[in-house]
Amino acid sequence: MFLNRRTPELPTPEQALRGRPVPEFTVPSRHTVLGNPLVGPYPEGLEVADFALGCFWGAERKFWQTEGVWTTLVGYQGGYTENPTYEEACSGMTGHTEAVRVVFDPAVVSYEELLKLFWESHNPTQGFRQGNDVGTQYRSAIYTHSPAQAAAADASREAYQKVLTASGHREITTEILPAEGRPFWLKRRRTTSSTWTRTRAATAASAARASPARSASPRPGADPGGPTAAQPD
Repeated sequence: MFLNRRTPELPTPEQALRGRPVPEFTVPSRHTVLGNPLVGPYPEGLEVADFALGCFWGAERKFWQTEGVWTTLVGYQGGYTENPTYEEACSGMTGHTEAVRVVFDPAVVSYEELLKLFWESHNPTQGFRQGNDVGTQYRSAIYTHSPAQAAAADASREAYQKVLTASGHREITTEILPAEGRPFWLKRRRTTSSTWTRTRAATAASAARASPARSASPRPGADPGGPTAAQPD
Protein backbone atom coordinates (compact mmCIF):
# COMPACT_ATOMS: atom_id res chain seq x y z
CA MET A 1 0.00 0.00 0.00
CA PHE A 2 1.40 3.41 -0.95
CA LEU A 3 0.80 6.51 1.11
CA ASN A 4 0.31 9.81 -0.67
CA ARG A 5 2.72 12.51 0.42
CA ARG A 6 2.03 16.16 -0.11
CA THR A 7 4.71 17.76 -2.26
CA PRO A 8 6.76 20.14 -0.06
CA GLU A 9 6.15 23.80 -0.78
CA LEU A 10 7.83 26.91 0.56
CA PRO A 11 5.56 29.16 2.60
CA THR A 12 5.02 32.79 1.70
CA PRO A 13 6.17 35.43 4.20
CA GLU A 14 2.53 35.81 5.25
CA GLN A 15 2.13 32.05 5.82
CA ALA A 16 5.41 31.56 7.69
CA LEU A 17 5.54 31.18 11.45
CA ARG A 18 6.43 34.39 13.26
CA GLY A 19 9.04 32.98 15.63
CA ARG A 20 10.39 35.07 18.49
CA PRO A 21 12.72 38.06 18.95
CA VAL A 22 15.20 36.19 21.16
CA PRO A 23 16.25 32.51 21.17
CA GLU A 24 14.93 30.15 23.84
CA PHE A 25 18.40 28.95 24.83
CA THR A 26 21.91 30.06 25.73
CA VAL A 27 24.66 29.42 23.17
CA PRO A 28 27.66 27.45 24.52
CA SER A 29 30.84 29.48 24.58
CA ARG A 30 33.05 27.09 22.61
CA HIS A 31 32.98 24.37 19.95
CA THR A 32 33.33 21.02 21.69
CA VAL A 33 35.76 19.57 19.15
CA LEU A 34 37.65 22.59 17.83
CA GLY A 35 37.73 24.45 21.13
CA ASN A 36 37.19 27.88 19.56
CA PRO A 37 34.33 30.32 20.27
CA LEU A 38 31.12 29.61 18.40
CA VAL A 39 29.88 33.17 18.10
CA GLY A 40 31.81 36.20 16.80
CA PRO A 41 33.39 38.59 16.58
CA TYR A 42 36.04 36.29 15.16
CA PRO A 43 39.81 36.92 14.91
CA GLU A 44 40.97 39.19 12.12
CA GLY A 45 41.67 37.41 8.85
CA LEU A 46 38.99 34.73 9.22
CA GLU A 47 36.08 34.52 6.79
CA VAL A 48 32.55 33.13 7.01
CA ALA A 49 30.82 30.75 4.60
CA ASP A 50 27.24 29.46 4.82
CA PHE A 51 26.09 26.20 3.22
CA ALA A 52 22.90 24.13 3.23
CA LEU A 53 23.28 20.51 2.12
CA GLY A 54 20.63 18.49 3.87
CA CYS A 55 20.60 17.46 7.52
CA PHE A 56 23.02 19.81 9.25
CA TRP A 57 24.51 17.35 11.75
CA GLY A 58 26.40 15.17 9.29
CA ALA A 59 27.10 18.22 7.11
CA GLU A 60 28.67 20.15 9.99
CA ARG A 61 31.05 17.29 10.73
CA LYS A 62 32.34 17.35 7.16
CA PHE A 63 33.48 20.91 7.67
CA TRP A 64 34.90 20.74 11.20
CA GLN A 65 37.09 17.86 10.05
CA THR A 66 38.68 20.15 7.46
CA GLU A 67 42.08 21.74 8.15
CA GLY A 68 41.78 25.51 8.32
CA VAL A 69 38.22 25.57 9.63
CA TRP A 70 38.22 27.56 12.87
CA THR A 71 34.70 26.87 14.09
CA THR A 72 31.33 25.66 12.80
CA LEU A 73 27.73 26.31 13.76
CA VAL A 74 24.41 24.79 12.75
CA GLY A 75 21.24 26.76 12.29
CA TYR A 76 18.53 27.93 9.94
CA GLN A 77 18.77 30.33 7.03
CA GLY A 78 17.00 31.53 3.92
CA GLY A 79 13.48 31.74 5.33
CA TYR A 80 11.29 34.08 7.33
CA THR A 81 10.88 32.87 10.93
CA GLU A 82 12.95 34.58 13.63
CA ASN A 83 14.82 32.26 16.00
CA PRO A 84 12.93 29.16 14.90
CA THR A 85 12.90 25.96 16.92
CA TYR A 86 13.86 22.61 15.41
CA GLU A 87 10.22 21.54 15.44
CA GLU A 88 9.16 24.69 13.62
CA ALA A 89 11.82 24.21 10.94
CA CYS A 90 10.71 20.60 10.47
CA SER A 91 7.12 21.75 10.00
CA GLY A 92 8.10 23.37 6.72
CA MET A 93 6.48 26.62 7.76
CA THR A 94 9.62 28.70 8.35
CA GLY A 95 11.02 28.74 4.80
CA HIS A 96 14.48 28.04 6.21
CA THR A 97 17.14 25.55 5.19
CA GLU A 98 19.15 23.53 7.69
CA ALA A 99 22.42 25.39 7.30
CA VAL A 100 26.02 25.18 8.44
CA ARG A 101 28.11 28.28 9.13
CA VAL A 102 31.82 27.70 8.54
CA VAL A 103 34.38 30.13 9.95
CA PHE A 104 37.68 29.49 8.20
CA ASP A 105 41.20 30.76 7.66
CA PRO A 106 41.60 31.47 3.92
CA ALA A 107 45.39 31.22 4.32
CA VAL A 108 44.92 27.52 5.13
CA VAL A 109 41.79 26.47 3.25
CA SER A 110 40.28 28.44 0.37
CA TYR A 111 36.62 29.15 -0.23
CA GLU A 112 36.93 27.15 -3.46
CA GLU A 113 38.08 24.13 -1.45
CA LEU A 114 35.07 24.48 0.82
CA LEU A 115 32.84 24.65 -2.25
CA LYS A 116 34.39 21.41 -3.50
CA LEU A 117 33.58 19.77 -0.16
CA PHE A 118 30.05 21.16 -0.34
CA TRP A 119 29.31 19.77 -3.82
CA GLU A 120 30.88 16.37 -3.11
CA SER A 121 29.13 15.85 0.24
CA HIS A 122 25.53 15.79 -1.00
CA ASN A 123 23.35 15.40 -4.06
CA PRO A 124 22.56 18.93 -5.30
CA THR A 125 19.93 17.79 -7.83
CA GLN A 126 17.18 16.62 -5.48
CA GLY A 127 15.22 19.79 -4.81
CA PHE A 128 13.33 19.68 -1.52
CA ARG A 129 15.05 16.56 -0.21
CA GLN A 130 18.31 14.79 0.51
CA GLY A 131 18.11 11.04 0.26
CA ASN A 132 15.27 9.87 2.52
CA ASP A 133 14.97 13.28 4.19
CA VAL A 134 12.10 15.12 2.52
CA GLY A 135 11.17 18.74 3.16
CA THR A 136 11.96 22.27 2.07
CA GLN A 137 14.47 22.59 4.93
CA TYR A 138 16.69 19.98 3.23
CA ARG A 139 17.15 21.91 -0.01
CA SER A 140 20.64 22.73 -1.24
CA ALA A 141 21.84 26.33 -0.92
CA ILE A 142 24.88 28.58 -0.71
CA TYR A 143 24.59 31.94 1.04
CA THR A 144 27.44 34.20 0.02
CA HIS A 145 29.14 36.94 2.05
CA SER A 146 30.92 38.86 -0.73
CA PRO A 147 30.93 39.35 -4.48
CA ALA A 148 34.01 37.13 -4.64
CA GLN A 149 32.17 34.29 -2.89
CA ALA A 150 29.18 34.74 -5.20
CA ALA A 151 31.37 34.57 -8.30
CA ALA A 152 33.20 31.49 -7.01
CA ALA A 153 29.93 29.76 -6.11
CA ASP A 154 28.40 30.48 -9.52
CA ALA A 155 31.52 29.25 -11.32
CA SER A 156 31.64 26.06 -9.27
CA ARG A 157 27.96 25.32 -9.89
CA GLU A 158 28.51 25.73 -13.62
CA ALA A 159 31.56 23.45 -13.55
CA TYR A 160 29.81 20.72 -11.57
CA GLN A 161 26.72 20.95 -13.79
CA LYS A 162 28.85 20.18 -16.84
CA VAL A 163 30.20 17.06 -15.16
CA LEU A 164 26.76 15.97 -13.96
CA THR A 165 25.19 16.54 -17.38
CA ALA A 166 27.93 14.55 -19.08
CA SER A 167 27.25 11.71 -16.63
CA GLY A 168 23.52 11.73 -17.30
CA HIS A 169 22.46 13.40 -14.05
CA ARG A 170 19.75 16.00 -13.55
CA GLU A 171 19.98 19.76 -13.21
CA ILE A 172 21.45 21.23 -10.04
CA THR A 173 18.76 22.81 -7.86
CA THR A 174 21.14 24.58 -5.48
CA GLU A 175 20.16 28.19 -4.82
CA ILE A 176 22.98 30.74 -4.54
CA LEU A 177 21.87 33.86 -2.69
CA PRO A 178 23.47 36.69 -0.71
CA ALA A 179 23.69 36.08 3.03
CA GLU A 180 22.82 39.73 3.56
CA GLY A 181 19.17 39.97 4.48
CA ARG A 182 19.09 36.25 5.29
CA PRO A 183 20.08 35.96 8.94
CA PHE A 184 21.63 32.80 10.30
CA TRP A 185 19.50 31.66 13.25
CA LEU A 186 21.38 29.35 15.59
CA LYS A 187 20.14 25.86 16.45
CA ARG A 188 20.20 24.93 20.12
CA ARG A 189 23.18 22.69 20.79
CA ARG A 190 23.34 19.90 23.31
CA THR A 191 26.95 19.81 24.41
CA THR A 192 28.56 17.05 26.41
CA SER A 193 31.24 16.96 29.06
CA SER A 194 32.13 13.35 28.35
CA THR A 195 35.89 12.94 28.03
CA TRP A 196 35.34 9.82 25.94
CA THR A 197 33.11 11.70 23.50
CA ARG A 198 35.56 14.58 23.15
CA THR A 199 38.45 12.18 22.55
CA ARG A 200 36.45 10.19 20.01
CA ALA A 201 35.51 13.36 18.12
CA ALA A 202 39.07 14.69 18.10
CA THR A 203 40.37 11.32 16.87
CA ALA A 204 37.81 11.29 14.05
CA ALA A 205 38.82 14.79 13.01
CA SER A 206 42.53 13.88 13.00
CA ALA A 207 41.88 10.76 10.95
CA ALA A 208 39.87 12.72 8.40
CA ARG A 209 42.63 15.28 8.00
CA ALA A 210 45.19 12.53 7.54
CA SER A 211 43.09 11.04 4.72
CA PRO A 212 41.81 13.98 2.66
CA ALA A 213 40.84 12.03 -0.45
CA ARG A 214 37.13 12.10 -1.30
CA SER A 215 34.97 10.73 -4.04
CA ALA A 216 34.29 13.17 -6.88
CA SER A 217 30.80 11.78 -7.49
CA PRO A 218 27.78 13.37 -5.78
CA ARG A 219 26.37 11.08 -3.09
CA PRO A 220 22.67 10.52 -2.56
CA GLY A 221 22.69 12.37 0.76
CA ALA A 222 24.76 13.81 3.54
CA ASP A 223 26.33 11.58 6.17
CA PRO A 224 23.40 10.43 8.35
CA GLY A 225 25.47 10.26 11.53
CA GLY A 226 25.35 13.25 13.86
CA PRO A 227 28.53 14.95 15.03
CA THR A 228 29.76 14.52 18.55
CA ALA A 229 30.38 18.26 18.76
CA ALA A 230 26.68 18.80 19.29
CA GLN A 231 23.74 16.43 19.22
CA PRO A 232 20.19 17.13 18.06
CA ASP A 233 17.38 17.49 20.54
